[in-house]
Amino acid sequence: MTGIAFVDSNVLIYAHDRSAGAKRDRAVAICGHLWSERTGCLSVQVLQEFFVTVTRKLRTPVARAQAREVVRACSPWVLNPTTPQTVLRATKIGEAARIGFWDAPILAAAEQCGAETLYSEDLNDGQSIAGVRVVNPFK
Repeated sequence: MTGIAFVDSNVLIYAHDRSAGAKRDRAVAICGHLWSERTGCLSVQVLQEFFVTVTRKLRTPVARAQAREVVRACSPWVLNPTTPQTVLRATKIGEAARIGFWDAPILAAAEQCGAETLYSEDLNDGQSIAGVRVVNPFK
C-alpha cells in the first residue's frame, strides 16, 4: 500500500463490527496501516454513513459515545471539505462512470484528496474511475 488511500464507509464499519469476522480483521489491518503511515483519507459522507450504520444497523450496535469518538479520531482524515463543487464533480463522475449517485461523491472526494486508491466493496475491484483505482479489500 503506497500513496494516499481513500477509505469507504464499509471498510470503517467492518473495522468496528465485532461480528464481521475476517472482514473485520482485514479492515482493522488496512485502517491501522493507513493510520501509521498517515496516508488515509475519507469524507464527511463516510463519517455520516459510519455513524448511522454502527449505531443503528449492526447486530450489536456500537454505543453512540464510542461511535462519536471514532468520528472525532478519524476527522483528521477529512482532507478537504465537501462543497457544491464536489457535488457537481460527483454528478459528472457518476454520469461518465455510470455509477450510483451515492458512490459518485465518494469518488469525487477521493479524487479531491489526491487518492490513488479507494478501498471499497461497493464498486468493481480493479476499476479506475476519475484516476482512482478501486480495490475491494475483502475479495
